[in-house]
Amino acid sequence: MGLFSDRGVVLRTIRLGEADRIVTIMSEQHGKVRAVAKGVRRTSSKFGSRLEPMSHITVLGWQGRGDLDTINQVEVIDTFRAVREDLERTSAALSMCEVVDQIGQERHSNPRLYQMLIGALGVLAEHCSPMAAPAFFLKVLVLEGSAPVLDGCVSCGEEEAALLVAFDPLEGGVLCRSCRRGRPLSSGGLELLRRTLGGGLTGVLAEPRSATTDEVTLLATEAVEAHLDRGLRSMRSGQML
Repeated sequence: MGLFSDRGVVLRTIRLGEADRIVTIMSEQHGKVRAVAKGVRRTSSKFGSRLEPMSHITVLGWQGRGDLDTINQVEVIDTFRAVREDLERTSAALSMCEVVDQIGQERHSNPRLYQMLIGALGVLAEHCSPMAAPAFFLKVLVLEGSAPVLDGCVSCGEEEAALLVAFDPLEGGVLCRSCRRGRPLSSGGLELLRRTLGGGLTGVLAEPRSATTDEVTLLATEAVEAHLDRGLRSMRSGQML
């Protein structure tokens, strides 16, 4: 128990009682934090507007005995305004927050996951990259030790790129013509997947939207959903698939 101070990203909020909210934050040093923000739904609240999903904040709070901490003070680092003002970017950002909410463990530090989320939100703030969310999903799978196999058929080991024609998240990667199941995979889709995980991320994030980026978005989303064993509400409701 005691006071704590940290930086974090608000992942989601839930109403509590007449005037409070439960706020879920992915913090830099304390992992995922769930805390009560008292009175933030009142018009007189000093920091209610600072605790919106996607906000990058510094927070001072009190760690209690139970599951919920208490927020005492909040300052905004970045609201990612450009993301909030664009429906497509908002949908992508919320889907990334949703993944982090599922991956992050309460009170277990995971600074790399926090940094990845901040970086991805920053990319979206600069421009509406269609690959921001799928690249984030794939990088999270790498962080989790569940990166899809892309260098050969996950079933038989076939490495000839021209023969790799399918992707199955349940199998864990690409499949050849003889073993194919799951989703069809184009040669362009395979190349973009490999660039994303092979060190070419800057170029990947600069890709304009195309049939190939749409294909990879679908594959990456299904891969992270298979890892989480649940669908992503933000991606589906945003009609990005």
